[in-house]
Amino acid sequence: MKLKSLASVALASALVAGPANANMLFDIYAGASAGLGRATWFADGHDSFSSQSYGAMLGINIPLVRGEVEYNYLTHDDAKLHLAMVNGYVKLPMPIVKPYLGAGMGMVFDGEFDDLGAERAPAYQGMLGVTLALPIIPFDIDVEGRVLYANHVFKTGDDTANLLQYDARVKLRYVF
Repeated sequence: MKLKSLASVALASALVAGPANANMLFDIYAGASAGLGRATWFADGHDSFSSQSYGAMLGINIPLVRGEVEYNYLTHDDAKLHLAMVNGYVKLPMPIVKPYLGAGMGMVFDGEFDDLGAERAPAYQGMLGVTLALPIIPFDIDVEGRVLYANHVFKTGDDTANLLQYDARVKLRYVF
């Protein structure tokens, strides 16, 4: 009877702890994201459009913080933008559901708006979300809200257009 109890405890520990990882200090991950939201262009007026966002990321996950490089493709009714971002996150050390707060900065490097080319422009973003870290599979799922601001993205004569985008996003990250 003791052997069955010991085996049960060992099996439960293996299921809760997840797969053995030789790299206990950090994890490397790659992932993809998709989101929906609203974008507001600040130029002559304040036009607001529905928007979609798609991204790919590569990062490092350390117990209390996470860092990543990210590519974003944003599409609105009249505009398409490509962004490169560097993000940092602070997360609460909880077992399965891990809330986090993040910030990032980068650059709009390409895009078009009503047949105008995008200027290279700085971009900043803030994120608030939760990570679902399932113990058995090597995937983490992030659900987050995000706000992105890009300054002087498009130039039309003397006017410049700034972008404020907020969206809800889902990320799927594969942990190596």
